[in-house]
Formats: sequence, structure tokens, C-alpha cells
Amino acid sequence: MEWLNKMFSNKDTEMTATEKELYSDGGKERPLDPSLEKVDVIIKKEFSHSIDFHYSTVLVGNRDGKVYYFDTLINKERLTEEIYDPLTNTEGKDAIEGTEDLEEFRKEYFSSVPYTFAENYHQIFWKLLNGYAVLVIDGIEKAVCINLGTLEKRTVSEPSTQTIIRGPKDSFTESIKTNLSLIRRRIRNPNLCFEQYRVGQDTRTAVVIAYMKSITNEELVKEVKSRIEKINVVGLFDSGNIEEFLTDKSMTPFPLTFNTERPDNAAANLIEGKIIIIVDGSPFALSVPTVFTDFFISTEDYYQPFFMASFIRIIRYVAFMFSLLLPSLYVAISTYHHELIPTSLLISVQAQREGVPFPAVIEILLMELTFEVLREAGVRMPRAVGQTVSIVGALVIGQAAVEAGLVSSVLIIIVALTAIASFVSPIYNFSVATRILRFVYIIVAAMIGLYGVLLLVVIMVVHLTSLRSFGVPYLAPIAPFLMEDQKDVFLRMPVWDNITRPSYLKPKHGKKVGDKASQGSKSQSEGNVT
Repeated sequence: MEWLNKMFSNKDTEMTATEKELYSDGGKERPLDPSLEKVDVIIKKEFSHSIDFHYSTVLVGNRDGKVYYFDTLINKERLTEEIYDPLTNTEGKDAIEGTEDLEEFRKEYFSSVPYTFAENYHQIFWKLLNGYAVLVIDGIEKAVCINLGTLEKRTVSEPSTQTIIRGPKDSFTESIKTNLSLIRRRIRNPNLCFEQYRVGQDTRTAVVIAYMKSITNEELVKEVKSRIEKINVVGLFDSGNIEEFLTDKSMTPFPLTFNTERPDNAAANLIEGKIIIIVDGSPFALSVPTVFTDFFISTEDYYQPFFMASFIRIIRYVAFMFSLLLPSLYVAISTYHHELIPTSLLISVQAQREGVPFPAVIEILLMELTFEVLREAGVRMPRAVGQTVSIVGALVIGQAAVEAGLVSSVLIIIVALTAIASFVSPIYNFSVATRILRFVYIIVAAMIGLYGVLLLVVIMVVHLTSLRSFGVPYLAPIAPFLMEDQKDVFLRMPVWDNITRPSYLKPKHGKKVGDKASQGSKSQSEGNVT
């Protein structure tokens, strides 16, 4: 039963090693040797097996020196311009005599480049792995680390999983610096904070949490930091790798973290008082805490008239219920509750089912599984043929199944409506939960009819009320019912009326607007400066 307790309880894992514990003796910092020969042996021992690791001997005034770097992490043109060329001017000069002269030497020859000093080996190794070129000088107990990093990265493009009709069309990329700049451009506020952690014993991947210091609840910030510090994984390659470490419970089909590749969505959540978690190498950012209604709200709702946005939001809720319950209702009614169907419709349905060799539950399970296989095949196949195969495959197989008498035509309509409704959710991983639960509802409906469907709905609601996301009830603001937060749940009120932040987040400032007079004076002063 121990594994069950772990599944249903909060995560409590050991802390990962810090940067200072890497590449050190017994967890202690190992100072840099003054002898270039000793330093050279240790650095080569650590990296000489890598073909992209290079070093070159240079002359720094009257002293020997060596430059170490990874050519896959730096710009080699900058290496020549910003290190080798300046060092040629030091030949024959008493450029540096000791550690106390290192800063003056740096100002004279490397004044225009980002730099840092390394006093021990783990700092040197860390800088090398982060795109720095390290200059070690014989007799000097400090190394000069110059930032020459350059990484190949994908350009900013439109989101691939969250389609946009109206609104900004940029999306996050795999570069964490690009992602942070996309957020910073939208929130030009000194209260926007970015804090970085390193996660993954082997990968040491950068994980940044973003929050508004003047808005976000301090206890929430501490909780997020604590959970990130406790993550203990060997490698981290995507934000999805840490989702299960951040959630309060893992045994639930419903996502407890909200992921987005839209910077405007992330910025809007920050303004509300939430925390954004960005992982280097992942184009998807996580937003916490997360509530059930977040998966029915799109940032695009706020770029359209509130009447249209409210109508679309209601459509999303209805589509969720359709995709979850429609197949099970068909099975329950056609098997146990014929009296609920009008007589003329019942005769038509039964006439179509005449000659079908399987009961309704086998029919619908067969078609649902077939559609899931086609959907997965369409995703995994090359993009040029993926959509064609999934659409044509569904049409051909459905038509052939009806003509062969394996399924009824009504059932094809039910499966098609269910599939279309499942795509309405703006967030893909939320639709996965409905796809899983749909099969459970179908099986229970086949066993005990509508009573089973109703019982499962009650159990699902009870389960949803028990869920928490960083201490916030998953069904908030519906359960518990918070009247002040109802302006942006099922309907979207006009922007001028929706001026409060969600109270369940316990933000420092509950209102989104301030004093108009102070805002006007600020705008005027900014204009004068411009």
C-alpha cells in the first residue's frame, strides 16, 4: 500500500545538488591552483573525451596562459575578436603580476564583454558548460570567464497547438531567454520577478519562475519555490517532466497545471496573481495554481466583444458535457430506457440496428477505439499526410462499417459528434481527460444504465471538489462558491466591469485598477521623458 500513499499524497522528494556541490571534493569548493600545469591537467581530465572541447595556448604579457571553450556553445568569430585579438596586444608587456591586478587587466583588454571571475574548479566547469570561454593565467589563482555563448534556436512563430484568430501571433520557443523577453515586453514593470533554479542531476536544466512581486501571494511563491527545490530527477528536457512533481496529487485524469505556448496568456496569468514556470528547452510554460474553469477560458476571449466571448465560452462547457456523456447516454437509453425515446425515433433507430450482430456497447467501443487509433496515427505520421489519413480513414472505415452491417448509422453520428466536441477545449491535455473518462462512462452505462451514468457524474464531482492545486480548490470559484469571482467564469463581463482579481488566489491587491489621477500623472511624466 506504500505506493498508493505516494500516489495520493503530496510529493516530498530529496533536494537536488546545488551548483556549488558539482565538480568539487566532498561537497566543498576546491580552490584554483596557481600552477597552470596543474589546472590544465584537471580541466583536460574532465572534458578531453568530448570532441567539441578545445583549448589553445596564449601569451598574456610575460605569463603563459590557456583558453578553454566548447566550440558547440560559443561563437568562434567572437572568440577571435574579443579574446585572441586583445591578447596579441599584451605580448612583451608586464600585463599582470598577481590576483590584485586581474581587474585592471580585464578593464584594459576585455572591457566591452560580459565576464565573471572563477576562483575554483566547479565555477570553471559550470561556465564552460554555459557558453563561456575561460582564460587561465599561470601564477594567478583566478580565471577570467568571458561570455561568448550562442545557441541555435528556432525563431518566434505562431502557436502550433493553440490556434489564434485574433490577437498576438507569437509563441514561446525553446530558448529560455527568448521566452523571458516575450513576457518582459508585455509587462514593463519592475515588480515582475524572474528567479532561476537548476533541475536535473545530469542535465542541470534552467528552470525560471516568474511572478509579480506586488500582486502574487507570498505564501504561494514560497510553496512553488519549495516544490521546485525538492524535484529530484536525472534529466529534465521539457516542462512536462516536472508537472507531476509540482501537483498535489497524481492519481487523477484531470490536469492540475495549466500549460501554454502563448506569451500573452502567460502575461495575463501573471497579472491575475499566478506564477509562471518556464523550462529551458521547452516551448510550453506552466501556470499555477490551476482551477477547472481555466481550461474553458482562452486569452482570445478578451480580444473579442464580450457577447461573442460569452457565447463561445458556453459552447465550450456544452461541448465538454457532450464529449463526456453522449456515447454513454446512447448506450444506456438504447439498452435499458427505451421509454425515453419518442416512438417514431425508436422505430427508426431499431430499424437501423436490425441485422447488426453486436450490442450497442460493443458497437460504440469498437468505433471509439478505431477513432482513437486514427487520431493517434494522424498525429504521429508525417504532417503532409497525417490529416489526410485520419480524415479519409475515418470516412472510409465508418462508411464501410455501416454498409457491412457491423454498426448502425446513428452510432456513426454519435461518435462523430463526440469527436468534434472533444476538440473544442482550448487546451489539448484537458481533452485527454474526457477521452479517458468516456470509456469508463460507456462501460458503466452498459452495466446499470442511466443510474450508473448519474452515479459516475456524482463521483466525478466529488473527486473534483477534493482536488487542490497549490492549496487552491480545483473547482473554485464554483465550489466553494465565490460570488465576487463569477464575472469571468461561465460568462465574460465587459472589461470595464471585470476589475477584480480572483479572490481564491489571495493576491496582495484585489483590484486591477488604481487611481486615475496618479495614472494620468505617470503617463504625462513618461511622455515628457520621451
